[in-house]
Amino acid sequence: MVGIVVVSHSAELARGVVALARQMGGDEVAIEEAGGIEDGEIGTDVERVRGAIERAMSDDGVLVLMDLGSALMSAEMAVELMEGGGRVVLSEAPLVEGAVAAAAAARGGASLDEVRSEAARSFEMKLAQLGVSGSDAAPGSAAPEAEAGEPDARAEIPILNEIGLHARPAALVIALAGRFDADLRLAKQGGAGPVSARSLTGLMTLVARKGDRLLATATGPQAAEAVAALEELASGGFGEGAAAVVADAPAEPQLLSEPGAPAAPPDAGAELTGIAASAGIAVGLVRRLEQTVEVGDRESDGAEAERGRLEAARASAREAIERDREAVAGRGAKAEAEIFSAHLALLDDDALLERALAGIDGGVSAEAAWHAAALETAAQWRGLDDKLLRERAADVDDVGRRVLAALTGSDAAPAVGEGIVVADELTPRDTAALDPELVQGIATARGTATAHAAILARALGIPAVVGLGSRVLAIPDGTPLLLDGDAGTVLVGPDDAQSSDARERARAAGERQRIAQKHAHEPAEMRDGTVIEVFANLGGAGEGARAVELGADGVGLLRTEFLFLERAEIPSEDEQVQTLTAIASDLGGRPLIVRTLDVGADKPLAAVPMAPEANPFLGRRGLRLSLARPELLAVQLRAVLRVAAEHPLKVMFPMVSVASELDAALELLKAARAETGISAELEAGIMVEVPSAALLAEQLAGRADFFSIGTNDLTQYAMAAERGNELVGSLLAGPQPAVLRLVRLIVAGASVHERPVGVCGELAGDPAAALLLVGLGVRELSMAPPLVAEVKQALRSVTLSDAAAAAEQALDAPDAAAARAVANALL
Repeated sequence: MVGIVVVSHSAELARGVVALARQMGGDEVAIEEAGGIEDGEIGTDVERVRGAIERAMSDDGVLVLMDLGSALMSAEMAVELMEGGGRVVLSEAPLVEGAVAAAAAARGGASLDEVRSEAARSFEMKLAQLGVSGSDAAPGSAAPEAEAGEPDARAEIPILNEIGLHARPAALVIALAGRFDADLRLAKQGGAGPVSARSLTGLMTLVARKGDRLLATATGPQAAEAVAALEELASGGFGEGAAAVVADAPAEPQLLSEPGAPAAPPDAGAELTGIAASAGIAVGLVRRLEQTVEVGDRESDGAEAERGRLEAARASAREAIERDREAVAGRGAKAEAEIFSAHLALLDDDALLERALAGIDGGVSAEAAWHAAALETAAQWRGLDDKLLRERAADVDDVGRRVLAALTGSDAAPAVGEGIVVADELTPRDTAALDPELVQGIATARGTATAHAAILARALGIPAVVGLGSRVLAIPDGTPLLLDGDAGTVLVGPDDAQSSDARERARAAGERQRIAQKHAHEPAEMRDGTVIEVFANLGGAGEGARAVELGADGVGLLRTEFLFLERAEIPSEDEQVQTLTAIASDLGGRPLIVRTLDVGADKPLAAVPMAPEANPFLGRRGLRLSLARPELLAVQLRAVLRVAAEHPLKVMFPMVSVASELDAALELLKAARAETGISAELEAGIMVEVPSAALLAEQLAGRADFFSIGTNDLTQYAMAAERGNELVGSLLAGPQPAVLRLVRLIVAGASVHERPVGVCGELAGDPAAALLLVGLGVRELSMAPPLVAEVKQALRSVTLSDAAAAAEQALDAPDAAAARAVANALL
């Protein structure tokens, strides 16, 4: 890339300009400062300039920007004194604007002459922002770029971020454009353009703000890929999150362009790695799931008629959603069936419906208006900071497709034959429509293990691997696959031996499950007599009886957030008591651990206003928020105490980072005892889910009665890998050796004060990982209720000493797959 040097009489000014330019160029572009003179006074130093040029030099050359006076003379002399080769160009551009524009162009892979040209035109950015044009413009202002020929791909792109397409988002667009063999251009509807997406100056002259819509066009071999990548970037607010946009009547949507040449299919024997979303082994042929519902080009029959058609289609979709909810519940997955209750709510979502009606009133057909509204709403969800809400954009897509199918008379979820379903990303409707007798597995390019489709796949017992990337979509229909939903891999074209081995593993797993279900209500007693408590995680009322039915010894985690969701007011103390009492009663005297409210800016509640945070996963959440809103925690603690007086109940605080937080929570518990006058014994424990708590385990164990390790968040923070990000899914899957070492540290700290340690994260429900956790000293495991029986059976098959030996070996494994293999050798 082209290097950049900033020469100024002031060292402070040079540093400031370089810092600003680096915001645009990133770490990839070499940007050096040469400001001031040796004694710190104002002036320029030839040697400083020469050294900066040499440090910034690359095969593509260096552009030098100067402020005034002797800066030009110093730069010229520095070039003459250079001993090495390399092309150096001195720029006539203004220092600040020129450096910013040059850095962005260099990052996009522009040549030295192109970088110089961008810098020279940089003053146009300020002119455009100020609304100066025509004869008022400074000399050298360029005319708008002409659009060249008919594009190969195009798309309408809404501006969703709060500030619009300002400098930093524009830099991301430039970097994106540089990755594709395509001429990507942007124009603002009803405004300026088209301009090259590789030009910061051009992008700034669009003056595109929140609520505006851009028309992206591209020509060249990778035109479709470039436009698709830009759509994805824009849907996330160009890296800044999407803000709500209340648009006028949306324009009639344009269908996606025909995709470019597909990627070459992976060779036989290639193994694709994704995210393990639903356990199990599957061998079968690729069955592509086509998910496109065409909008068509029907003209509007008038606003009144189109409103009637939309209402009838929504009613039809509502009936279909209710049928799916009943069908999933009828398969024994009542909790998972409630996913479709959220879809019913989306059908009546005011923002979605108002957008569609505005489009109809603007003169477009019901299907075009609904399609545009659904696309825009889903894009906004994908731009939210909360990862779970971003995942729920697939639910908006699902509801949008159902209504569109009803409007056009097509099928919202085409049937597939026997084999392994391959798709870009499954919606809940797609997954619910799959027949487990025919569908052997699911492999998708996108998705996460916590998305609703993955949850339904687990409930239906269909092995699934998600987040495999676009290569999986290039595999031809009918290609044999070996899908491993435990390891998160897909093997293309397995040979006979590999297929036979996989089928035998699947048969053995099925036999283990049959035996496990038969003995589900028996204790998890290991072969040497050690008994491990196997509990269930619950997320709502009415789930306790089902957990007991599936063999749970109690509840190791009750997520109380369900009491607060989708409510405008905080539930009263009496209401909380009533709900907790009903859950405890369903358990028939079995233990119940109640976790206090675990929300924050990453999981917002309507009844608890929270300011947005730049990084909510590292912000005020869990106990941090409860201590900042002590009235919330006080009500919960009083309710817990009242129920604990009649039932075996414990309380647990989430997201504890330091001992002082736990001390403050225990003081609130003490105050709640005084207020209620209840002296019943109540154990108070903590979730260990941040590395600081693991490191302080001995100190915290002196205050807490028990620990429960939340391996989901502990893995996220220990591995610096965000949950739900499919690009780093391999760092989050399975028993990571680094996390196992933290578990050992936690158990050691707890043992000093003889405190028990449990695990309530996803690792607890993984039979192989459960053996390793028990081998490290964990004595309680809590998981999704359907997983209880199989984990119990796995524990019964080994001795504690075998599990401990395997755990020690896993600590030194190079990755999670190797650690899992150690445990699997025992099963």
